[in-house]
Order: sequence, then C-alpha cells, then structure tokens
Amino acid sequence: MKNFTTSHSQETALTVSQLNRQIQQLLEASLPWILVEGEISNLAKPGSGHWYFSLKDDRAQIHCAMFKNKNIAVRFRPKDGDMVRLRARVTFYGPRGDCQLSVEGMESAGEGALQQAFERLKNQLQAEGLFDEAHKKHLPVRPERVAIITSPVGAAIRDMIIAFRRRFPLTELTILPSLVQGQDAANNLLKQLTRADASGHFDAIILGRGGGSLEDLWSFNDEALARAIFHAQTPIVSAVGHETDFTIADFVADVRAATPTAAAELLSPDRHQLIRQLEQMEKQFGLRLSRKLEQCQQQLDFLIRRIRHPKERIERQQQQLNQLQRRLQQAVTQKLNQQQVRTTNIQQRLLHNNPSKKLQQHDAKIQDLNARLSLALRNTLTNKQHQFARLMDKLNLVSPLNTLSRGYAIARKDEQVVRSISEVNQGENMSVRVQDGIIFCRVEDTKPS
Repeated sequence: MKNFTTSHSQETALTVSQLNRQIQQLLEASLPWILVEGEISNLAKPGSGHWYFSLKDDRAQIHCAMFKNKNIAVRFRPKDGDMVRLRARVTFYGPRGDCQLSVEGMESAGEGALQQAFERLKNQLQAEGLFDEAHKKHLPVRPERVAIITSPVGAAIRDMIIAFRRRFPLTELTILPSLVQGQDAANNLLKQLTRADASGHFDAIILGRGGGSLEDLWSFNDEALARAIFHAQTPIVSAVGHETDFTIADFVADVRAATPTAAAELLSPDRHQLIRQLEQMEKQFGLRLSRKLEQCQQQLDFLIRRIRHPKERIERQQQQLNQLQRRLQQAVTQKLNQQQVRTTNIQQRLLHNNPSKKLQQHDAKIQDLNARLSLALRNTLTNKQHQFARLMDKLNLVSPLNTLSRGYAIARKDEQVVRSISEVNQGENMSVRVQDGIIFCRVEDTKPS
C-alpha cells in the first residue's frame, strides 16, 4: 500500500461518478444502435406504462427498458419466454453502475420472415387488382341479418354483441364459430366464410378477432381466404386486431373496421338517431296533416257558404216552373191557332176541288183495264199449255224411260253407267235398271260382241 501511494502520488484519482460517466460515453459512442436477439425474462409492466425486462440467452443476460412512447407501437404483447429481436441503444445507468439497453423497437424473432411473406402476398394480390375500390361492394344501410365469423370466446365477440345490442338490438346475429389462430385457423375461416356466403341469408358478414402479434394474426393473411373474400357475393367487413394491425383480409374486404366494435357500429344503425329521425318525421307528418286539415276546413267552409236552404231552392224552381208553364200554354195556343188556320184553308180547297167526279172516271177506267187483263191472261195461258204439250212430246222421244219401255235396260256399277265389259270384273256386283224396277246381279263372265 505504501509502495502504491508513493509511486502514483502525482496521478489524479477519478470519482465513481466520473468513472461511470466515462464508461457511459465510451459505450454509447462505440455502440450507438444495435440489433440483438434473445429471450425475454423478468418482464415487468408497472402503472407508468414502461416495460422493464431482461434479455438473455443460454450464457448471459442484460437489463432492458422500453418506455411507454416506444412500446405502444409494438404489434404484439410480449411475455416471459418470448424470443424477440430488439433495436436498441446501449446505455449505462450511472447511479447504479448498470449497463442496460434502451429499446426503441421490438418484434418477434420470426416476424421478419413473416413480414416479408406478408409484403410479397400483398404486392401480388394488389397487382392482380384484388384491392381495387371498383370491386368493393357497398354495405347495406340497415342490415337485418349479420353473420359474425370469429372465435366464440374472447373479448372480440363480446364487444360486437354488446355494440349491436346497444345500437340496434333488432339486428339478427348469427355466430359462426371458427379458429382465429393456429395451423387450422385459415381453413376454418375459409369454410365458414364460404358457408355463410353460399347461403344467401345474410346482408353482411363480419370476419374478425382481437389483436395480437403478426404470428397470431397470420391466418387472416392466407391467400385462399383472400380470394374467397374477393369473390364473395355478400358484403364483408374485416375487423382484425387493433387500429394499428393490418392483414391481407383488411385490404381485400369491402370495408375494413379498425376494431371489432367498430365493425358492429358500421353495420348497426344508431337507434337513438333513428328515434330522432322518426320523431322528426312524426313532427313533419303532423305539420303536413295540420295544413291539409286547414285546407279541407277552408274548402268545407266555402262549400257551406254555397249551400242554400232547400226552401229557397224550391221557391226558385217553382218560379222557373211557373215561367215554363206560361211559355208552354202560350206555345200551345199559338200552335192550335196555326193549325186551325191551316185546317180552314184545306177545307176550302177540298170544297173547291171535289174528288167525286174524278173517282167515278178512275173507277170506269179500272173496270175496263180489268176486263182487258183477264182476256190477255186467258189467251197467254192457252198458248203456254199448247207449247208445254209440244215440249213434252219432244222430251218423251229422247227420254231413257221411253227407251226402257221398248225392252232396253241400263247397267250400273257403283252408281256409274257401265258402257263396256272392260269396266266390270268377274264376281263384282252390279244393278240393271228396266222399265218397271231394278235388278241386282253378280258378274259370272263377260263375252265380247
């Protein structure tokens, strides 16, 4: 001790604070930013919102601190035993003489590969047009039937049901339970989505779950599920995770909701707003009804003023009737006078032109014409009788009946006259007309003349 003091008596000793300050400067200058992977242990989350934990591997560990303004951007909720990758600065906390990491960013140790796969699929589907707004369907204004595809347990389904009951409890909800995390979750989601869309029963479909890490939400980044959402006929709302979480399902869906509760609010009209609208409509209807009643009352008053007492109408019609009666009497009297004058004139003309003489002359002429007509008729009838007799004689000369009376006959087959033996065959039936009747016979044989 004596030798140490003597030999170094000229050197200036550092205080502990000075030493720690130099160590801090050297560390922070040589290691400004680093990426480090390890396992979380001893994670503490006090009420201040800051995170304190140790990052370790199988040989060593280091203390870490991640303050509230930084950890709010972490896409998952870390726990002891999680493998993570940290972007941090090396700091030296002088009061305790501890070296620690001030963490600026945190992701799961496998998240980098998943993020790259996510970006590749996102770019591919975007290039194919699956994200285009032109293909997105509009949500119904007041859907009556909504299908919810999610886990039947957990905060997400509970929050959505509460939101629907609070805003519009008349909406019919159908819960289609599905896995939302794990190896079979994507196929389970796809099956339930296809089933709901094919039924044609629902006005809209909610596809969602609560928040989590990229690995937790990975089933919603499935390509087959994305294409099923794109080809679905039913409007689909994606409600996956928190507001900062994005999945492929969010980009393909017709509408992306920031949270499951937001999805329920999108598809449920606010009943209080509807009640206010109904009250407003009721008020407007009351005003219109009042105006209509006022118009009808005014029209009724106008008609009442036009209505007169029946006695007044009867008196007025009686006056009109008396006037018409007087006019009728005058017209009848005038017509009778005119007819009387005409009758007198006709009588005088008849007396002047007495038809008795003309009637006698016409009567004599008629008797003479009758006598002449009778004579002409008798002469004409006699001539016609002689002419008819001569025609009968001529007709009798050429009549076939006259020929039959001289011993001839007429042969017929099927009502046709037989003129040649070639017209009949052996065994055929035929008829023979003679003067006083018909003979039915059968052809035995024919012989040419």
